[in-house]
Amino acid sequence: MLRMKPTARIALTALFALSLTACSQKVEDTHPDQPVTKRQEAFKAMLRAFEPMGVMLRDEVYQAEPFAAMAERFDDLRDTPWAHFGPGTDYRPSKSKPAVWSREDDCARERERFIAASAALREAALSHDEGRIRPAYQAVYDSCRDCHRGFRK
Repeated sequence: MLRMKPTARIALTALFALSLTACSQKVEDTHPDQPVTKRQEAFKAMLRAFEPMGVMLRDEVYQAEPFAAMAERFDDLRDTPWAHFGPGTDYRPSKSKPAVWSREDDCARERERFIAASAALREAALSHDEGRIRPAYQAVYDSCRDCHRGFRK
């Protein structure tokens, strides 16, 4: 088996994902206010702040100040997508499962868990204590994973 550095593996994975998206047919958001597009863009912006923190932790290249700035940016964005969920926003190109609307209480609990985890990550990052940061980052990661399992196609 070919051994790669984690950064090379991430880059290769991203390239593979991009090539798959190039092959797929894009569905346009035709709703006048484009809530699906807005929430997808909000989630992507959060991911752009979150993933580099994970790379720092996984590759053991943690730097306190840049990490704290990314955690603050991530936490500042944490509420952005939720305003774009609501009645009439379950249409293609949405990747949300019908459970978002049929299990609203469960979805709200997951959202609150995510918001609390995001705030805890910010607080840990500002402490510059890597021992506090790692579990806080993992809690956000777990929150995202669990929500995707239950509410994203």
